[in-house]
Amino acid sequence: MKYEFEPIGFVRSTVRYPQEAPRQGVLTDHEAVIELEKGRAFEEALADLEGVERIWIIFVFHLVSTWKPKVRPPVDGDGKKRGVFSTRSPHRPNPVGITAARLDGIDKLTLRVSQIDLLDGTPVLDIKPYIPLADAFPDARTGWRDEIESPRTRVILSGAAAAKAGFILSRGGPDIAEFCRTQLGTRLPDPDRMRLSSCDEQGLRTLAFRTWRIRFSHDGDRISVRDIFSGYTPEELLPDAEDPIGDKELHREFEKNPYHQL
Repeated sequence: MKYEFEPIGFVRSTVRYPQEAPRQGVLTDHEAVIELEKGRAFEEALADLEGVERIWIIFVFHLVSTWKPKVRPPVDGDGKKRGVFSTRSPHRPNPVGITAARLDGIDKLTLRVSQIDLLDGTPVLDIKPYIPLADAFPDARTGWRDEIESPRTRVILSGAAAAKAGFILSRGGPDIAEFCRTQLGTRLPDPDRMRLSSCDEQGLRTLAFRTWRIRFSHDGDRISVRDIFSGYTPEELLPDAEDPIGDKELHREFEKNPYHQL
């Protein structure tokens, strides 16, 4: 027997790539909106949702095409593969997920949400209220996760790095600041799972995110992002160079911008 579902709406967010999404929404303050479809009486369906602080969002992992019976979760521990049903991995027999986000407001068919871990364009199947009495079990055992301590590291961007990240985002590029908070703030730097260099003579490491590079230092419970720069060489940014990803014009603009000189 098969079941067919039609999305009731879609997530609109600046987070577009899986590497930007946190492992859980509670690990970020990122804001987004859910735009519900018109002409389906959803205005009436939203009645009485105002005042609900958190909502369950049932969604589709729309970028996933295969599933795996065992996966290696992105948590710091022994590196073992775990049965997919004991994880929140997107690689599931049916690519359906749930997340509990904060509901910040409703404007007609648009829901403003935060502490959300979903990508731009994520199809939403349903929305339900989070009910602490029924949904919260803080003392519940979590199996293998009980043996793993999830790191929370403070990530600080220098003035130059923050300005560059803002410039890239304002020109339609990825949200590198959010990526830094997600990848560096909630997991230990791991060259097996990250495109990560060794420390240089100054104790700095470089993390690659798509065609951008992030230079940072790791001092105990604090990570300092010192700089953000292009991953392209000058030759690769020449006007007649091939551009298979379609982002070299942004890199050229970035190189000419005063932010690059900070």
